[in-house]
Parts: sequence; C-alpha cells; structure tokens
Amino acid sequence: MAVRIRLRRMGAKKAPFYRVVVADSRYPRDGRFIEEVGYYDPTQEPSVVNIDSEKVKKWLANGAQPTETVRDLLKKHEII
Repeated sequence: MAVRIRLRRMGAKKAPFYRVVVADSRYPRDGRFIEEVGYYDPTQEPSVVNIDSEKVKKWLANGAQPTETVRDLLKKHEII
C-alpha cells in the first residue's frame, strides 16, 4: 500500500479550500482517506495553513510520501 499525504478539495465552485489528508495512492483525490492532518485555504489573504506537525512527522516516519504541493507547504512551515 503506497500511502501519500495530499490535498483533498472541498468547498463550493470557485471557492475551494483543501484538507491535508493521508490516503492510499490508489484512491481518488476526494475519495476515502486514512486520517486528516490539517487544512489549507488559499482563498484568504494571506492564505491560511493549519497542519498538525506531530501527525505529519509520525506518517513520514512510517513511510508516507507527500505530494509536491504538500511538500512545499511543509517546507514553508518548517515541518520538514
């Protein structure tokens, strides 16, 4: 099972926000997930990011791979 840390799109049309979730890579983007570890709202000024660093570090230690966008968010907030 390839586990990924990725964004799950939520919200209305033209007003998205994203939940940062841990999911199996075989599931669809907005499908089933294992655990929610934070959220990201790019529509606010400045954009709002709230990520539980303890949970993310635990999943990274267990072998989960972040997507490119999530990796950038984690680096920006000094989690990795």
